[in-house]
Amino acid sequence: MPEGDTVWSVAHRLDEALAGRVLTRSDLRVPRFATADLTGRRVLDVTPRGKHLLARIEGGLTLHSHLRMDGAWRVFATGQRPRGGAEHQLRAVLGNAEFTAYGYRLPVLELLRTADEARVVGHLGPDLLGPDWDAGEAARRLAADPARPLGEALLDQRNLAGIGNVYKSELAFLATVTPWLPVGELPPGVPERLAVTAHRLLEANKARPDRRTTTTGRSGERLYVYGREGRACPRCGAPVRKAELDDRVTYWCPGCQRGPGP
Repeated sequence: MPEGDTVWSVAHRLDEALAGRVLTRSDLRVPRFATADLTGRRVLDVTPRGKHLLARIEGGLTLHSHLRMDGAWRVFATGQRPRGGAEHQLRAVLGNAEFTAYGYRLPVLELLRTADEARVVGHLGPDLLGPDWDAGEAARRLAADPARPLGEALLDQRNLAGIGNVYKSELAFLATVTPWLPVGELPPGVPERLAVTAHRLLEANKARPDRRTTTTGRSGERLYVYGREGRACPRCGAPVRKAELDDRVTYWCPGCQRGPGP
């Protein structure tokens, strides 16, 4: 599933292509909104909220989408043949005189009143890349359930919005604990440091084509543990391990990360 930095990048591309321009093409290919016609309306902005995308449209409307595992938005010059999937995978097309955005395999696509956006994103915690970011509030939410495993708490978008499996694994590594350690057993100050580090990492990666959490400049070492099963831990040299539970993948080092395993 795309993480907050990837969604921010998608929103940025959509905003550059659509914001401030009048729609000359509108096609929502989901039964509930198939008859909705947005042509003639101006796109005001495309804003990310955690892993959600909000395209605000003149007249008090918002097109809400979520990519989940397989969804994608692609932008092409109007008239250019799109490349992003088969025709039957298209769920949305929004175009103007210069650019056209195509939404493929979108599992969530709905048109709602802008005034009702809280219905779909109001449950989210502080947005790691949003204007409402509050590290103290995010840390408080992370620590609110002491018995909860750290990995679960980091993935819960009600605590802080934007973290997925990659950052979950990397943040646990940086904290030198396993993702299964209950948050109540974290040393003092660690929830606060995790919130600050998560914000720093997503902010640094939001405009990068290749995500990086490490400080080394060597190629192939962009991440500490994620995707590195069987390879040497960059901190202690032990083999990095991988676990898959409930459709979630986790990487960690049993040599230097304190706490229980899966």
